[in-house]
Amino acid sequence: MAAFRDIEEVSQGLLSLLGANRAEAQQRRLLGRHEQVVERLLETQDSTEKQLREILTMEKEVAQSLLNSKEQVHQGGVALQQLEAALQEAGEEDTRLKASLLQLTRELEELKEIEADLERQEKEVDEDTTVTIPSAVYVAQLYHQLLEWPQLGNQRESTYLCQTCNFTSVTGWDK
Repeated sequence: MAAFRDIEEVSQGLLSLLGANRAEAQQRRLLGRHEQVVERLLETQDSTEKQLREILTMEKEVAQSLLNSKEQVHQGGVALQQLEAALQEAGEEDTRLKASLLQLTRELEELKEIEADLERQEKEVDEDTTVTIPSAVYVAQLYHQLLEWPQLGNQRESTYLCQTCNFTSVTGWDK
């Protein structure tokens, strides 16, 4: 803006010189001033162009940075959606596993109850069997004795060991 004012002053000065028909010195002075203004204008123009190029470069960098940021936000959103889906799937799997664990726990409790009942019944059977077994052994021993005695009829007196029940008998049979 100051350069345009200077140009205007120079132009008015030239007009006043022409109108007043002044000396050549004043013209040279005004022409020198005009050259200074033009140089200053060119320098300002160069400086302005340089600043505009820097601004454009910065704008490009900012725009690229903005695009990169938008892409990162988009990728972050996609990753977040994937994580949310995985979290939901994990929650559903957790629910299924808890239900399965609860069912297995119930079955385990039922099996423990059955096992305890079987142990109780086995104990009752063992108690009943211990009463029966000695009498069964006694009956078996008597049975073997009865079966073996007729075979001993040919002997006068002998000691006989039953191999089945480890019973030893002494017999003395007369014919």
